[in-house]
Amino acid sequence: MSLGAPQKTALQMVGVATFMGAMGFAAVPLYDLFCRVTGYGGAPGTATAASADVLDQTIKVRFDASRERGMPWEFTPQQREMELKIGETGLAFYEAYNPTDRVVAGQASYNVAPFDAGGFFSKIDCFCFTQQVLQPGERVQMPVTFFVDPEIVDDRDAKFVNTITLSYTFYEIDVPETEQAALAPAGSGTDVN
Repeated sequence: MSLGAPQKTALQMVGVATFMGAMGFAAVPLYDLFCRVTGYGGAPGTATAASADVLDQTIKVRFDASRERGMPWEFTPQQREMELKIGETGLAFYEAYNPTDRVVAGQASYNVAPFDAGGFFSKIDCFCFTQQVLQPGERVQMPVTFFVDPEIVDDRDAKFVNTITLSYTFYEIDVPETEQAALAPAGSGTDVN
């Protein structure tokens, strides 16, 4: 059976709508990945080790914390700012607290301002690299280890940056299956014998 012109058009429109919906759903994770890889939009890079060079020039790093609407945690930086030499390894802590009576899992997204500095801000280790799961009433200190790449002083635009702001936003995610299994009452699983 052959489709007529109106049916073909309707089928094409459904296909376009489905494709656009899928692209809308994937846009945020794809943009986040793009920013992390390129440093575009203030996304910092990652490093496996500290910088080999440390300059005499200093830079201030400010710390910011926010939560997506509906995220029940309390989330704050433990220091508002620090000054360190460019290339020097910094260690900062954020605190998260779950005031609810249920287990809550979260993931942090992050960026750096001004955008020109994003490609020069490198994280060695960060709580944002993994999901965080807090039990009811649990309070945790979460570290981030970082440095500002000395190449920032040679960049046409970034060399004028005196202060960098590192911002995190926590949003709630589904509790991982491993945590859900640990929460299940004894005897509720299926017995395989």
